[in-house]
Amino acid sequence: MMKLFTQGGTAGAILILALVIASGLYLGRFKLKGISLGTTWILFMGILLGHFGLRVNPTMLAFVKDFGLILFVFAIGLQVGPGFFQSFKKDGLPMNLLAVGLVVLAVVTTYIIHLISGEDLSIMTGIMSAAVTNTPGLGAAQQTLVDATISAGGSPEMAADASAGIASAYAVAYPLGVLGAIAVVIASKAAFKIDFKKEREKAEKDKVNEAKAFRLACKVVNPAIFGKTIHDIIGNDNSDHLVITRMMRDGKVFFPDLDLPLEKGDKILIVTDVQHKDKAGIIFGEEFPVDMEQWVNPESNLISRRLSITKSAITGYSLRKLDIRRKYGVTVTRIHRSGVQLQADPDLILQVGDSIQVVGSEAGINHLAKLVGNQPETLSKPNLVPIFLGIAIGVIVGMLPIHFPGMPQPLKLGLAGGPLIVAILLGYFGPKLKITTYTALSANLMIREIGLALFMAAVGLGAGETFVSSLMGGGYIWIIYGLIITLVPMLLIAFIARVFMKFDFFKVCGLLSGGTTDPALLSFSEQMSGSGRIAVNYATVYPLTMFLRVVAAQILIMIMLY
Repeated sequence: MMKLFTQGGTAGAILILALVIASGLYLGRFKLKGISLGTTWILFMGILLGHFGLRVNPTMLAFVKDFGLILFVFAIGLQVGPGFFQSFKKDGLPMNLLAVGLVVLAVVTTYIIHLISGEDLSIMTGIMSAAVTNTPGLGAAQQTLVDATISAGGSPEMAADASAGIASAYAVAYPLGVLGAIAVVIASKAAFKIDFKKEREKAEKDKVNEAKAFRLACKVVNPAIFGKTIHDIIGNDNSDHLVITRMMRDGKVFFPDLDLPLEKGDKILIVTDVQHKDKAGIIFGEEFPVDMEQWVNPESNLISRRLSITKSAITGYSLRKLDIRRKYGVTVTRIHRSGVQLQADPDLILQVGDSIQVVGSEAGINHLAKLVGNQPETLSKPNLVPIFLGIAIGVIVGMLPIHFPGMPQPLKLGLAGGPLIVAILLGYFGPKLKITTYTALSANLMIREIGLALFMAAVGLGAGETFVSSLMGGGYIWIIYGLIITLVPMLLIAFIARVFMKFDFFKVCGLLSGGTTDPALLSFSEQMSGSGRIAVNYATVYPLTMFLRVVAAQILIMIMLY
């Protein structure tokens, strides 16, 4: 049996990796006062077993690490891609600007410590990745350093040693990166004298004011719109917040066609939001009290149902292009995508995996169900073609040289940046190009966790041989450096968000958790506050932050090299 651990073959490598991952995941189940290091235990178990002499063939270990990293970042990209650009709209913009500030401050703090202490910048990059608990940043830094070392004529052994140094720094600084971030949230709660009951009331009030839907009834008396169609009047600019759900003409109630010309005396029922509720009366004319009984057509027997889009042919079509209301007499009121509720914007591009909430007659809804598929059981089947094709394109993009003036060697996105960018673009633009990129959430999590487990195990085993010597040789100071990189940016951004931006505490916690890509902080914040809104704010800044953390780690390595 012991030969399997020492012979260096495929069987031995798989056995060692499996033991590291299994033991690490098991230890990750245990919590101390609600806090767990989770999958990071895989890294520590790899270091421990590597220190005691378990070895994997370096070539095989490098492949496992790189392939695991690719799976991990690509799954993340596919998950955040559909909402990546949407996160910059409306209230997401100030939050993302603060998240960018969090990333920039971490980089600046890291570089200042490097200048003052003289610590190697590659080591500081590993410490920074640990301080913000960002594993893809670690992978990007290692990959960039390895590529640059080999390109400069260095041996694979030299590249492996440099990569192991970054991993050692990451492992030493990581625990206090987690605990330091939690300490910031606790300190912020105390400093701002947070009362969770008052915060919830304020958050609910803001949420209602921002998102409450209003029903308005208007009588068409404005001569300027007589004879014009609904589409001409509302236009593309207002179509997502002024929705005419019913019309009354000559005593008959019906769903109006967008191309139906309005006549004097028509009565319309409108759904709008707080920002545009006054605009409806100005456009159409006389507003009168809403009595829903007069808007019920006894002959129609309207029902509401949620339909799943499971036909790949629907991918890439907008609600306007499908012309659902005209063809089926059905109104789409909401769209659900990856757990997020979206407005029924006529120009919203649909994709497989979406669910649409509709109102209409049973016959009309049944016909629409045939069009979109409505067979949710088929969504459990993984769609692997775009995944592996996207990985192939991502690897190619990652290897393309990007030339900058003054740099002796071009910059490369590497095996972390390339697949991540391609996955984000594929997740966002895929439906527009009629490419089915939907992956069930459970399947995405499986791919991501397997990739992360392989990467962490390989990194730990590679760093285990030199970890103790690095720590005893002065590496203990890395803990202090990491704590500074954790605390300074987070405390400053928390202060700005609360005092100047007037964010409620749930937004502050979501911003800090997403800005550090720290699921442990997210979990702690939710447990402490009892609010699920923190996760929504976390998701708002997570996509951009994840991308910037990867790029920032590469930039620091490039600065060191050139």
